[in-house]
Parts: sequence; structure tokens; C-alpha cells
Amino acid sequence: MAYEMFRSAPETNAAWAALPAAVRDGVARCDAERHEAERSRVAPELGERITSPLYSVAERFASWERVVRHLEPGWTSDDFHAISAYENDLDSRDSLGQLMKGQLAEAQEGALGWLLSQLGQRFVGAIVPAEHSLLGASDQGEARGGVRTVVEAQASA
Repeated sequence: MAYEMFRSAPETNAAWAALPAAVRDGVARCDAERHEAERSRVAPELGERITSPLYSVAERFASWERVVRHLEPGWTSDDFHAISAYENDLDSRDSLGQLMKGQLAEAQEGALGWLLSQLGQRFVGAIVPAEHSLLGASDQGEARGGVRTVVEAQASA
């Protein structure tokens, strides 16, 4: 299944194509909850026009992959990504981590768990020089405080 959101996110696209039905059902439940939350934050007449969640699970994965790709050496796109957006990107990544530990725990050992772990490792590798990294492989998904510090330091440099 090809989604526009997977533009520039081929690994997310591949993971999505390999999801078993049980995980797809879990994702659909998460998206339904998110959809209702997003609709509840606006006036009813506007909420009726929102037909799907803006921050669906698939969109959050694809967005996180695009952020990581953007930070890695060799990025050749002309896309601009404001440093001020990184806090939202980190919040979105955190919400994926929470989903994977809670509502999507069955996906933890599959393609989505692997993808989230790999993107986290690549993110840290892209922003922290290897000789300065204090993070072990198992800590990289839990590195929010350290990652935020590095991102904020880079922004002020």
C-alpha cells in the first residue's frame, strides 16, 4: 500500500508493507483514538471535516525517518527543516516509543520495533560524534534528554 506520507521514507514504507494483520489492527485503534483527540481540540464544525488523524502512527514513523535522513551525511534534498521543529520531532518520536511499549507492544519485536530502534541509533549517530557518544546500543531509544541537549547545543552554536 503506497501512501503519500511515505515520500522520502522508504524504510517506513517497507515496514508498513510487512505489517501483520494484528499489528495493523492495533495501529488502526491507535489512529482512531488519535483522530478523536485531534477532532476534540477544534470547534465541532471543524472537527467534522477532519477525516483522519494528522499525526497517525504511519505519519509519525515516516516523519521520524525523514528527520533522521535529513541529519545523516549525504543528504541531497533541498528540503528545509527548521531547528525549531526538532522539539516537535522529538515529541513525536517519544509518542511512538510510548505506543510501542503500550498499545502496540505486539509490534515491538517486529518491523516497527526494529525500525524505531534503527532510526534512534542512526539519529544519535548523526548528531553525536562517535568519540563523544556515551550511549550504548540499548540506550539509544531512551536517549531523549541527551539528544535534546545535543540538539539544543547545536542550535545555539
